[in-house]
Amino acid sequence: MSRPLDLDEQVDDLVLVLDLVRHGRARTRPELARRSGLGRTVVSARLARLLDADLVVEGELGPSTGGRAPRELRFRAEAGAVLVAEVGATGFAVGVTDLDGALREHRHRAWDVSAGPGATLDRIADDLEDLRGDVGDVAPLWGLGLGLPGPVEFASGRPVAPPIMPGWDGHPVREHLADRFGVPVWVDNEVNTMALGELRHGVARGVSDLLYVKIGTGIGAGLVTGGRLHRGAQGAAGDLGHTAVHEDSGIVCRCGNRGCLEVLAGGGALARDAVTVARGGHSGRLAARLADAGELTARDVVDAAREGDQESRRMLEHAGVLIGTTLSVAVNLVNPAMVLLGGQVGASSDQVLTAVREIVYRRSLPLATRELRIEPSPLSGRAGLLGAATMVVDELLSPTRLVRWLQDGSPVGRADLA
Repeated sequence: MSRPLDLDEQVDDLVLVLDLVRHGRARTRPELARRSGLGRTVVSARLARLLDADLVVEGELGPSTGGRAPRELRFRAEAGAVLVAEVGATGFAVGVTDLDGALREHRHRAWDVSAGPGATLDRIADDLEDLRGDVGDVAPLWGLGLGLPGPVEFASGRPVAPPIMPGWDGHPVREHLADRFGVPVWVDNEVNTMALGELRHGVARGVSDLLYVKIGTGIGAGLVTGGRLHRGAQGAAGDLGHTAVHEDSGIVCRCGNRGCLEVLAGGGALARDAVTVARGGHSGRLAARLADAGELTARDVVDAAREGDQESRRMLEHAGVLIGTTLSVAVNLVNPAMVLLGGQVGASSDQVLTAVREIVYRRSLPLATRELRIEPSPLSGRAGLLGAATMVVDELLSPTRLVRWLQDGSPVGRADLA
């Protein structure tokens, strides 16, 4: 049990010191003083509290710079565990991480999100409990993070009119899971958690301005500016998929509008067009797959393109052009240093990546693209889980929440913290 928290203690300084150690930017007391800009006495006082709370530990002696060698400091990632889940249109993944977001174990299950919130969340909760039991010597549970495939009001943890999630609008997702596990729960759009995952654990580490674009059944974007996730006023930022790109299109999107990017270039659109191509006799590979499986998916199109199918390559290139045209506007608007393409289409299709690069570099301003990198997401299906854990720990260790639970020693059992 840590010492009582003084009312006049500067919690912002406490979090600053903790973050420097947690993210590996300072490993000794002299480094903390230098990087934080705080005096040595203040650093020692804040560090003493963090050591007392077992959030930080001192380890081996570090290199000497002339005087006595300082002891290296380390964030105690093993002090707690976080349950994480990511829901897509056709399946979900669950995992268990430590406080650094390192996955201890994770699994995927095929699932139709249109089964509704009750059945879906109960199935996720069952799988999380099974997974935690299988992991074994897991630390006390500190929180739970969940990514959903649609707009989420972050403050309440409730989906808001999600186009591909019938029955989910306004559902109390946070309360549903908090009642089951008795821990604080945070819920966000899955593409935001994916962006956080890449920012902290992937190729975007050290990047302050990032645009993560998931191209799966739908199309969405997670935006990081100045090193912080930008959710917007109501959590609706980054919904690229419902940008109008062809308003006179006869195809009605799930949002009710016509000509949305998602309905013309997303995974569902590719699957729809692939069936037309197969039935029209324009692709032997797709026709054979359709005859064998009875349906086609965006993955079938990507696989056929890799095998040399020209119609599949053409469809993917066309999707890449439409996506790239929309992204060129976003690049001019927010000037990211990196654009990452994820999802079952974005991370695995060379045709989409090539087309997006060509269009964005050609149509965006030269200054905005001078050092811009456009790459596939290397974390694949793990980005959302890693980001969900990052979301939970960032919230628990924020100034407003850290001060609420530090006197109790840990946030275990504090569902009210969310």
